[in-house]
Amino acid sequence: MPSLPAATALPHASEPLLKDILVPSRTALLLIDVQVDFVSPDGVIGQAGVDLAPAHRAMDQMERLRNAARSAGVLVGFLKVVTREETDSSALKNLYARRGQPGQHAICRADQPGSDYYRLSPDAGELDVSKVLFDGFHETDLEQQLRARGIDTVLVTGVTTDCCVDQTARAAFHRDFNVIVVSDACAAYDEALHIAGLMALEKNCALLADTASILAAWAPGTAGNA
Repeated sequence: MPSLPAATALPHASEPLLKDILVPSRTALLLIDVQVDFVSPDGVIGQAGVDLAPAHRAMDQMERLRNAARSAGVLVGFLKVVTREETDSSALKNLYARRGQPGQHAICRADQPGSDYYRLSPDAGELDVSKVLFDGFHETDLEQQLRARGIDTVLVTGVTTDCCVDQTARAAFHRDFNVIVVSDACAAYDEALHIAGLMALEKNCALLADTASILAAWAPGTAGNA
């Protein structure tokens, strides 16, 4: 079986192309699931002993992107999982039960610290969208909020690459948004899943870019910002 490439060897969009397509007034930066249960040492994943260093490195890049987006006039949107017993997916509960892991689906419970944002959180005027599953568009008003602001392109960041980032990016593509996944501003708990997830998205529905190229595209005086 061939080995997976390093993240730096993945096919990334060029800076000139990004400058052409990342028009600030039509672009939204989405930050997915930067929450205590997923990325804090005190959350469910951290307490299970999972290495969170990749997620924290991705958050460093997400912070740079968020600050640049605000300066460039790009819409910033935060997505988070908020679960309740009455809205828990039967299919998800069945999946975990059949794996011998009953109760593992109960994460980011409403009104519990685990569902809170960690390190990064929305400011006034930025989108704050709660979801019950992986896809940020499923049973939310995310699409309507983006359409109302004239957005046709989304930059997708967050955790995890193989789950909520993947499914939100695919859902955006299926709704006819242009999708760019920022490879170093996403993370998975397994590097192989991170790389494989990016490869699958690039093949089927998204461009890949890195943070440095996005920042260059939004720098003052570039085509999209002139």
